[in-house]
Amino acid sequence: MKYYIIAGEASGDLHGSHLIRALKDRDLDAIFRFWGGDQMESASQQSAVKHIKDLAFMGFVEVLMNIRTILKLIKLCKKDLQEFEPDALILIDYPGFNIRMAEWVAKSNKKNIFKKKIKTFFYISPQVWAWKSKRVHRIIPSIEEMYAILPFEKAFYKEYGYDVQYVGHPLLENFKKKPIQPFQLNSNKPIIALLPGSRQQEIKRILPEMMGIVPLFPQYQFVLAAAPSIDIDFYKNIINNIDIIIVQNETYPLLQSAEAALVTSGTATLETGLLKCPQIVLYKGSFLSYLIAKRLIKVNYISLVNLIMNRKVVTELIQGDCNSKKIAEELAFLLKDKSNILNHYEALHEKLLPDNPSEVVATDIIHKLKKS
Repeated sequence: MKYYIIAGEASGDLHGSHLIRALKDRDLDAIFRFWGGDQMESASQQSAVKHIKDLAFMGFVEVLMNIRTILKLIKLCKKDLQEFEPDALILIDYPGFNIRMAEWVAKSNKKNIFKKKIKTFFYISPQVWAWKSKRVHRIIPSIEEMYAILPFEKAFYKEYGYDVQYVGHPLLENFKKKPIQPFQLNSNKPIIALLPGSRQQEIKRILPEMMGIVPLFPQYQFVLAAAPSIDIDFYKNIINNIDIIIVQNETYPLLQSAEAALVTSGTATLETGLLKCPQIVLYKGSFLSYLIAKRLIKVNYISLVNLIMNRKVVTELIQGDCNSKKIAEELAFLLKDKSNILNHYEALHEKLLPDNPSEVVATDIIHKLKKS
């Protein structure tokens, strides 16, 4: 079988790599073409059509500013799909791009543009439950199957008359398959982990606020987990002479060793929770993007931990509250009492089972392709 996979962010690259391996285990003749990152390249032993470092656009305003580039990418993807003619198109989150591709393939199938019909699968639902929920009526009719990874998503889709599969969260699978190595640091100080995000735009906004608290906690060593798609020099140019150690490809060991973490909103908040590291969640976008998001987004929390638990487990500092003074206050409070967060983390893990979603998804996709 021929598989075309599109992931546009670091988390999608990670989950896509597990899915590629699961498909290869079950389909010895599997042929892949994909948009992704280093981990998908490693799993497939081939290069991406487009790397995630060229795809990371965040915020409403930022997307508009890069609209010409995005339209060129969509055009390239359509052309590449036509030339490759896969049996399956597998879309991993990345909604702005992937929903368009799902709709285009569905229309192209009806017009018999391809030599054979392409079956489209969505692995990891776009966050339609957060804003523009009516997009479900665009997505589901365009695809063969939706694989949800958050426990409340199945009920959400049911409200709109659609039945989707809940397969468990792929982060559990990641922890299970790859033992976490001990973190080594030549310092006797306890560690505060800094996770400023995986996109340059958010790092530029949030890292300076993180840096501002370093002199206030001289008894701690601050260690920054660099995103694999970002060059180390990018961080160094922002940090300058502030006493922050930068590590790469050691995020999980770092979080397991840290006393606490400052984490930019996204998948990293859930990773931090599952690794049982107390955290404060940060978000800061452009002023205009924030105003637009505030009007559109209809959820009570921004962190996955709080959303899944449906209560405030971790503190969220958003936009105006995401400043060095407020971060320092909340961190001091957190370091004094971490027991409440740690108790909730145990329940979080249970909610996200089962722990083999890529195997479930790969088996189901192959089964559906063979039936057609």
